[in-house]
Amino acid sequence: MPFREGPLGDLKVPLTWTAAVALVVAAVIAVAFLLADRRETLQEQAYGVTRQTMDTVAKPVSGAIAAPGRWTGLGVDYVRSYFFTASENRRLKAEMAEMRQWRDRALALQDQNDRFRSLLGLRTDPPIPMTAARVVSDSRGPFANTRLADAGSERGVEVGNPVLNERGLVGRVVGVAKGASRVLLLTDIASRTPVMIDRTNARAILTGDGGPNPKLEYLRGVDPIQQGDRVVTSGDGGVVPRGLPVGAAVKGLDGRWRVVLFADQSSIDYVRILLFKDFAQLADQKQLETHSLPPVTTEDPQASILSNPTPPPQAPPQAPTTTAPASSAKPAPAQTTPAKPVAVKPVTPTEPPR
Repeated sequence: MPFREGPLGDLKVPLTWTAAVALVVAAVIAVAFLLADRRETLQEQAYGVTRQTMDTVAKPVSGAIAAPGRWTGLGVDYVRSYFFTASENRRLKAEMAEMRQWRDRALALQDQNDRFRSLLGLRTDPPIPMTAARVVSDSRGPFANTRLADAGSERGVEVGNPVLNERGLVGRVVGVAKGASRVLLLTDIASRTPVMIDRTNARAILTGDGGPNPKLEYLRGVDPIQQGDRVVTSGDGGVVPRGLPVGAAVKGLDGRWRVVLFADQSSIDYVRILLFKDFAQLADQKQLETHSLPPVTTEDPQASILSNPTPPPQAPPQAPTTTAPASSAKPAPAQTTPAKPVAVKPVTPTEPPR
């Protein structure tokens, strides 16, 4: 039955009652909020039941009210990133190019630092003074192969000094000026270096022929070399010190033994020049020239080493003599003592053993 047709259909709610009901509801809500902010001292905790109830009810309401604003912010960020993607991409590309430059520079500095460490770590036995230099130019040709270093006579460099990089022997100095020196590499056609096989001590001459791998000539001995043998300087002739690393032996296509140089495995731009003249500089000349001979002692051959040494006899004091005239001096008669007979013991023959 419709409400209008019921017994209460003609009932009219006065405006005063409506206002009163709204006021009561508002008062109840206000009291609820006041109770929500009140600290309940009767509870064990200050966060009471009323506040818990209000927070439980306000949580979904607050989330629903805040959701449109959050969605609006996400949409604005999406639209902004969509329209500004090109500019962001350009900025990231510029930063990446700059970082690549710094990366390449850092790698170059690290490689240079490692090479400097290797050069500073070069040691010879016995120690030989050396100086560092940088290769400033090179001269290449079908047969000639030289380098120009920025160290000369002002640093004590002389013609014939060996030159090494961080891996092995490079060549030797063939020309010196103030502030520069000419280095003849091992691959030059005019290069001749006495070397030896480290495994067998077999001697040879390393001869450059303009190619990257110089050849070994005048090998001596029976089967003196094998594939991969380490080749070092022999020191013969006093040209270079003994034991400097040169390379590894390989068999060439022409059937001759050649050497793969250790120094060619890296660029020849930083080198160390050994201030080596000859083997005489490795010894202390002043100490060699000092002669310390043991004292000369004389012994009585008749004295026994088991008996106590007897003091030498003292000469009797000489009486003062007076000079007499030569005419009155007479020679004293010589006294002769008869010789004692020596008894000779007869020798009896012994019977030979049977």
